[in-house]
Amino acid sequence: MIRLLKLEYLKNLNYSPFKIFAGIYFVILIALLFIGLVDFDLLGMKVNLKEQGMYNFPGVWNFTTWIVGLLKIFLGCIIVFSICQEFSNRMFKQNLIDGLSREEFIASKLLTILVFTGFSTLFVFVIAFILGKSYSATQENELVFKEIYFIFNYFLKLFTFFSFLMFLSILFRKSIFVFLGFFMVWFVEGVLSGIEKFAVMKNFDPKDKSTIAVNKTYITDFLPLESMSKLIPNPLVRTKMAEMFGVQFKFEYPWESVVACIVWSIVFVAGSYLILKKKDW
Repeated sequence: MIRLLKLEYLKNLNYSPFKIFAGIYFVILIALLFIGLVDFDLLGMKVNLKEQGMYNFPGVWNFTTWIVGLLKIFLGCIIVFSICQEFSNRMFKQNLIDGLSREEFIASKLLTILVFTGFSTLFVFVIAFILGKSYSATQENELVFKEIYFIFNYFLKLFTFFSFLMFLSILFRKSIFVFLGFFMVWFVEGVLSGIEKFAVMKNFDPKDKSTIAVNKTYITDFLPLESMSKLIPNPLVRTKMAEMFGVQFKFEYPWESVVACIVWSIVFVAGSYLILKKKDW
């Protein structure tokens, strides 16, 4: 394992996109995490997310993981470019000649994904905890770690997303096609989700409570990108301003999405290996 990590480190050490996207990621990440300290002018009103409860326990775990989750594409670009260059520069073929097996190639990429995911998760945990301890209006022990499960959800979301990009990178081998493929999956999922929800609303009977219960979960919620998005809900609905408009934050732990993401991760990793094993590059 150490040998594979060293190999990946040497490959990416002098790789310009690695340095560029890693730098952009952490700069924007830090800026976004501290965005709650800045006043915004919204329709003539001054809005401060800190005063809206952004850094209050336990909601700070939801806010930070959701905001940082928006930046996962920057780390995703590193994954895509690092894998695609293996094929464009014929490094993969050379590695096979030098004795690196296909299993070790997949293992090295998975280790890279785990390092990125683990480091990002640890970073978010530390920053969220510091922000909560510094600015939270409540410091009760039972509230501090009440929603710590969002950290695990964030880890799972990143790992599934990176596994998906690894699969697309090995499948298409060119970064432009990887991003086009990703866009197509996102577009198709959006269309299917819209069609399903329209069909449900068309047959919706507000007087029938059983209909409401049945339609809480949609079939499209188990698609890859949808299942990832369900892990961490939009936290803006739990601000004080949202409460003023009568919006209530209701969240049940998404066990279905957790299982779906784990299954999809296995599918993407297994699919990546099968493609490498089948193709003779």
